[in-house]
Amino acid sequence: MLVLGIDTSNYATSLAVLSTETKEVVCDSKRFLPVKEGQRGLRQSDAVFHHTAALPEMLEALNSRVPLPQIGAVGVSVRPRPAPGSYMPCFLVGEGAARAIALARNVRLVRTSHQQGHVAAALYAAGGSLSEREALVFHISGGTTELLHCCGTEILERVGTTTDLYAGQAVDRTGVRLGFPFPAGEQLSHLAAQCREEIRPKVSVHGTDCSLSGLENQCVKLMEQGAQPAYVAKYCLSAVAYTVLGMIDGARRRFPNLPVVCAGGVMSSEIIRPIVQRQVPNAVFVPGRFSSDNAIGTAWIAAREVGAWPAM
Repeated sequence: MLVLGIDTSNYATSLAVLSTETKEVVCDSKRFLPVKEGQRGLRQSDAVFHHTAALPEMLEALNSRVPLPQIGAVGVSVRPRPAPGSYMPCFLVGEGAARAIALARNVRLVRTSHQQGHVAAALYAAGGSLSEREALVFHISGGTTELLHCCGTEILERVGTTTDLYAGQAVDRTGVRLGFPFPAGEQLSHLAAQCREEIRPKVSVHGTDCSLSGLENQCVKLMEQGAQPAYVAKYCLSAVAYTVLGMIDGARRRFPNLPVVCAGGVMSSEIIRPIVQRQVPNAVFVPGRFSSDNAIGTAWIAAREVGAWPAM
């Protein structure tokens, strides 16, 4: 069976097709939503407009590679998190397209959340060995900084979060100040790699919760003091890494033996991963294709929900 996944987040329009026979991604595509130079995000009305324009074109392109009549199930993210009141209009675009395709094909439609899609993509990329186990999963992106207690893709509990700024916001705002377009995570990571200094930034972690507003202020102060852009970039990403380590340390008191999985676009940084893995060698990081906003996890959830993907 071929399973289609659709995700229309506040950052990207994403499609993916999984084969339940080969257990592989047959194809996937992503189009980041355009943000005007100097701006640090999109209004929901603009996000809806860009998804509405992009999704038909992307479905036509996908149809040339994997004919839609071959699709046996459809998965779609319909809200940010699996929690009461979690809602963003941008997900209505993907849900509308998914409903239409499922009705036209007379196949099962599986609704899930964007956050569960992130978790699922990370577990899929990890090879399925964690798909039925409990784990501590970080979801750190432009709109989320959370440490979750999960069993497979089921989110059992939010263990920790930020009390103010999201890590992705701190990264993107720093990147925009340095002249990069939004979202700026990938460019900031490339710039940070040019800095050879070992940096141990000051971070604020209390138990399993963190505060990141100070990080933005620290980066602004460094720029005002004339610090090299590469140093500022590495400082910002290093601070995120040490924040993650602090949250892991806090969580270990309750969950001493659970594996740690790192998901979300921010966690695809090549600056963050080695810092974390020096102290937590078994922490699972996945390639950027599976970390940033994508529909692969959404398709995998649908495949498992309809029973076409046996439990590991």
